[in-house]
Amino acid sequence: MFLFTSESVSAGHPDKIADQIADAILDAHIVQDPNARVACEVLVTTGLVVLAGEFRSEARVDFEAVARKVIAEIGYTHSGLGFDAYSCGVISVYHKQSPDIAQGVDRAGGLEQLGAGDQGMMFGYATVETPNRIPFSIDLSHRLMETLARLRQTGQFDYLRPDAKSQVTVAYEAPGRPRFIHTILLSIQHVEPEQLFQGRSDAEERFQQMLREDLLNILLPEVESEYRTNGASWLADLLGEYIQEVRAGRRSLLVNPTGRFVIGGPHGDTGLTGRKTIVDTYGGWAPHGGGAFSGKDPSKVDRSAAYMLRYIARNLVGAGVAQAVTLQVAYAIGIPDPVSIHVDLQEPAPGITPARVEEAIRTVFDLRPGKIIETLRLDQPIYLPTAAYGHMGRTAQRIARQIYTGLEEITREVELFPWEKEDRVAELRQLLNL
Repeated sequence: MFLFTSESVSAGHPDKIADQIADAILDAHIVQDPNARVACEVLVTTGLVVLAGEFRSEARVDFEAVARKVIAEIGYTHSGLGFDAYSCGVISVYHKQSPDIAQGVDRAGGLEQLGAGDQGMMFGYATVETPNRIPFSIDLSHRLMETLARLRQTGQFDYLRPDAKSQVTVAYEAPGRPRFIHTILLSIQHVEPEQLFQGRSDAEERFQQMLREDLLNILLPEVESEYRTNGASWLADLLGEYIQEVRAGRRSLLVNPTGRFVIGGPHGDTGLTGRKTIVDTYGGWAPHGGGAFSGKDPSKVDRSAAYMLRYIARNLVGAGVAQAVTLQVAYAIGIPDPVSIHVDLQEPAPGITPARVEEAIRTVFDLRPGKIIETLRLDQPIYLPTAAYGHMGRTAQRIARQIYTGLEEITREVELFPWEKEDRVAELRQLLNL
């Protein structure tokens, strides 16, 4: 048995604010120009947003207005937070994409011959551990943050503020086999305790006790119920057991260990795009190539190839190839075909080898960047919803989205998280004789 820990952060975390602004700007371009080239970086700090990057697009976007709308929707709407949508400064320092990059990426022959937007290696991963094929430690970390945000927005936790982090330590019998939850850590920004306990000398202590009891008795049971509703009863059982053990004093629930978290968001910590790559992917269970996702159009294989490998890995696990699958590809800038593919299998099915799986991947899937975009329909404005609570392990769904360009709102029907579909399972099973 061993312990493994993963973390997540809320949409109000400074780095995630930056990611969401970057992806909102990307969506504002793609909804008007599906072939837009966007590399958007964002910095947020006390009272200030800085936007920088390279663009090649026919779209018309008011960058400042898009950034302010994202910040307001996250919940930074009054100056007492030290950062808010209406009074923060916004500086834009964008320029056009380098022609040296453009000539290598955009080749004659259209989408099929689109070259990789950069060199690098990307990874994909899937496991049987949970119904959505990601490890329990990172899945629970995300669910805690997403559920907390929903409860806060509906007024149940009206004394909390947008910035928060979770960390979940799970005891495993073996990779893919969680045995029990060891520790949950929640760090959550809140109002001044004196606002709730005026005139009391023990306001800090009373607030900390109230917060811990609310999280234990409201948040955790809500997540447990969501697991049960979504058909993951064994995961709900693990969380239910943990709640009972915490109440009995036999397990640890750590809440704001410093005892106070009033100053938060960009006022407490500068945020940057791309600093939460492990939160965005598999919680440390799989390698990472180092390239971030948010703010990058799908010609950048940092993003599109990582999505494609997740799609392939999920379908391989769904086909019963192995208990867990890790994939790596590498690209050279301007060249469509990957320079290498690597397959790693955990507890493969009888007769299944990495070489056979690699052959099946090459037969069933086209890993050229243009074909990835075509297969997953990555030329849609689908990116802002990916920028909080993880890019992987989400639910593929078709919805009507309203995309704000800063000048107008454009409605598009799009498919979110298409890389989470398991629609190639039958084909893979037939090819591999499973």
